[in-house]
Amino acid sequence: MKKILFLLTATAAIISCSKVKDGEYLITGTAKGIENGKTIILQGIDPATRMPLALDTVKVENGKFEIKGKVTEPAFHTLILQDANGPIPFILETGEINIAIDKDSIQKSKISGTYNNDEYVKFTEDLTKTQKGLIDFQKKNTQKMQQAQQAQDTATINGLMKQYMTIQTEVQENSKKKYLAYAEGHPKSFISALIVQSMLNDPSTDVKKAEALFNSLDESLKNTAPGKEIKTKLGQAKMPAVGATAPPVGSAK
Repeated sequence: MKKILFLLTATAAIISCSKVKDGEYLITGTAKGIENGKTIILQGIDPATRMPLALDTVKVENGKFEIKGKVTEPAFHTLILQDANGPIPFILETGEINIAIDKDSIQKSKISGTYNNDEYVKFTEDLTKTQKGLIDFQKKNTQKMQQAQQAQDTATINGLMKQYMTIQTEVQENSKKKYLAYAEGHPKSFISALIVQSMLNDPSTDVKKAEALFNSLDESLKNTAPGKEIKTKLGQAKMPAVGATAPPVGSAK
């Protein structure tokens, strides 16, 4: 009995320690080596204009920063560090989000703390492995291609382009398989909703497959902005094509 009471007390303590309520977010950041006073902007997208929109601005103090606010649904946002060579993409959602900025290589900044951000990191790492062959080929042959272009060596240029296209096709096919496998296995992940949304932008997509994936998603995802767009596109896909005529009355037997 004492053990049960201890577990209940410990669980209550953990819950009470949460710094955010439902519908709130807290970004706790570390900015090691970044001088005090540097500005960090939380940037989203204006739903009306689809243009970048600054939502909050804070300053680095003693290698740390904090941003807190309210959020209605998960969505991709970015952090913009003053004088950095690129943005830090992450998913803004309810919960405590941890972001460790790498000042020397902004792309290596670490994001963690919430389900969708953890999934985003794992998914990106897995996809990078799939695309490694293409990246390695580019690194290995960039100088060779430049030399061939300067020398107007058509044979070498065409040979390298042919190899590149072969690897690119293979990478695209493998990436597509990973997208599908991920969406099938992660019905609660915001990434899965984005994958289905992307599928419906491809004219070659099997609409029935996309619809099946959408139907398997968690209900909370179906009510997000991507989820609503998917519903609209699926509805449009089922409508008769422009110019199509209905079969004559009585023709069906």
